[in-house]
Amino acid sequence: MSSQPRPSKSPRPNWVSTRNPCKACAPLGAALVMRGIEGALPFLHGSQGCATYMRRYLISHFREPMDIATSGFSEATTIFGGEKNLCQGLDNVTSQYHPALIGIATTCLTETIGEDMHGMLHQYRARPGEADDPLLVHVSTPAYSGTHIDGFNDAVRAVVEQLAEAGHAPSAYLENFVNVFPGLVSSEDLRFLKEVCADFALPATLFPDYSETLDGPSMEIYKKIPEGGTSLAALRATPSAKASIELGRTLRQKRTAASFLQERFSVPAKRIGLPIGINESDSFFAALEKLSGHKTPEKYTRERGRLVDAYVDGHKYLFGKRALIIGDEDMVVGLTSFLAETGVLPVLCASGGKSGAFARSIAEVTTHLREPAMVREGVDFMTIAEELALKDLKPDFVIGSSKAAKLARTLGVPLIRLGFPIHDRIGGQRILHLGYRGAQQLFDLVVNTLLEVKQDSNSIGYSYL
Repeated sequence: MSSQPRPSKSPRPNWVSTRNPCKACAPLGAALVMRGIEGALPFLHGSQGCATYMRRYLISHFREPMDIATSGFSEATTIFGGEKNLCQGLDNVTSQYHPALIGIATTCLTETIGEDMHGMLHQYRARPGEADDPLLVHVSTPAYSGTHIDGFNDAVRAVVEQLAEAGHAPSAYLENFVNVFPGLVSSEDLRFLKEVCADFALPATLFPDYSETLDGPSMEIYKKIPEGGTSLAALRATPSAKASIELGRTLRQKRTAASFLQERFSVPAKRIGLPIGINESDSFFAALEKLSGHKTPEKYTRERGRLVDAYVDGHKYLFGKRALIIGDEDMVVGLTSFLAETGVLPVLCASGGKSGAFARSIAEVTTHLREPAMVREGVDFMTIAEELALKDLKPDFVIGSSKAAKLARTLGVPLIRLGFPIHDRIGGQRILHLGYRGAQQLFDLVVNTLLEVKQDSNSIGYSYL
């Protein structure tokens, strides 16, 4: 037997813990999707605390009322099951809100005890004398199944699966239309996508569409369910689309709505990264040209030209700067693509998601960089801080949500708040990330942030740059 010692392995912790996560619970993403359906109300089958936490979380980002109903589990319900609570909760919501649809997301508690949601909802629908009941859509979203992005994408697919009807005749204005599944973006991004499709004369079903339900005007009379959202008729007609556009490079394709429509109804699926910056926006507009048969309208060509000019003007302020980018996987990929084409070096791209496609996607959008970005998935903010110290990466600025504020302060660098959630500033729902127009706003924000730091740290100050 050889006397040579075996190579030592890196010690592995004998515990699993999340310390200041950069993700949220899966049911939160599902609740947000349900708010993007016309006349719909989100409903969590689980404890009161889950609904309270998610309401507060979403309200502080969107600055709008956000009702989320709950079946309100107690100790007894946890032991004996929550069917009675579920039925009573659905009855109460129906009588008080009169929704067209109730989107039911199951939480950790109900999934762990093994609630038979299919059976319970079947029994509820079958009770006599309730012909005017709202539609019920169920999605399984225990928090341990993934992040808020996984819950969001699973809910989008669940809604389409349960409402789509083969041969459903779309309304006249939706003839020759496409489905657009944008992922979790801002309300302003959703309005931009609708504007672009209209300018291409390309009718589109955008789902989910919370552009008005979570960023609407002030109303004299409060409405329990705000106006707006994707119509039920449009959702039923999704199998009649000539194509589906799905935004996101890290999507688990077997779990998406576009994949379902392609497999079940042969609707072609076109997958594109979030159109942030020039390169990704070019791909997006090229896809719209092909699907619509129209050239890109002149206003977007001019927006692209102004953006190129801005890159030239500001290149000397950004070239060689080092960025730490944290957030939802596809948002990080899009922002990384944008920063890399401006001359910024992404030193670390991090996310709490675990799609398995994050590192590959970052590599795809940074092929021109001589120094590849470090990529970490499934991490929390404490792990990111440890990684930065270990590798001595020294970023000049951080891009991320409000959750990154403490880390940025510790590093002594500015935080540029983008993505979701933004809790400590006003207007997170109105940040435009997408298209040449969005990139122009992001570019100005990044450059001006760095210029401000340079001015503030100068001993004499100056006003001309």
